[in-house]
Amino acid sequence: MNIEIKKSIKPINYEDAIRLLEERLLEINSDQKSDLIWILEHQEIYTAGTSYKEEEILNKDIKVIKTNRGGKITYHGPGQLICYFVVDLKKRNRDIRKFITLIEKTIIESLSKFNIKAFGDPKNIGIWTDYKGEINKVAAIGVRVSKWIAYHGFSINISNDLSKYKNIVPCGIKDKGVINLKEIQDQDYKSLDKVIIDTFSKNLEI
Repeated sequence: MNIEIKKSIKPINYEDAIRLLEERLLEINSDQKSDLIWILEHQEIYTAGTSYKEEEILNKDIKVIKTNRGGKITYHGPGQLICYFVVDLKKRNRDIRKFITLIEKTIIESLSKFNIKAFGDPKNIGIWTDYKGEINKVAAIGVRVSKWIAYHGFSINISNDLSKYKNIVPCGIKDKGVINLKEIQDQDYKSLDKVIIDTFSKNLEI
């Protein structure tokens, strides 16, 4: 299947990105364009998915943008890899659960290439790692499906400021922490975006 790969060097405004994804959804639905994988970074922003609760905003001074993706509140900012996508599930047996599993598999396989052992959790969406005996989230996933087309995406913490998560209950989970790759293992992650693109593309073809 034909997949367009897009990679932005400069940080992209959150609302502009979502607008582009929604435009692409309509273009895919009318067979004008192909599926999209888009790698980018956002400036500092907090976003709330459709199932968030007000009490999960611990610092009432922060600005939170409500969005139509699934999930709760998360933080985006410099040092975090964002992978957005617009993928036609009509060509993939209209199986949402299988698609979420495919995303989890993509992140886990990609991180394994950097000797990072990560895993999914049936109870808590996202990708986790055991660091010094504590379970921490290293990647967040938020997906919306419209007209059997899946969009939004996932984020992987590379070297972002983890103190920003103290303003919220990240993804509504109180008993687990958040970590980034640099803290787990201080190495060069410059090629992670390419690994994500290659792995995601390969898994989508299966």
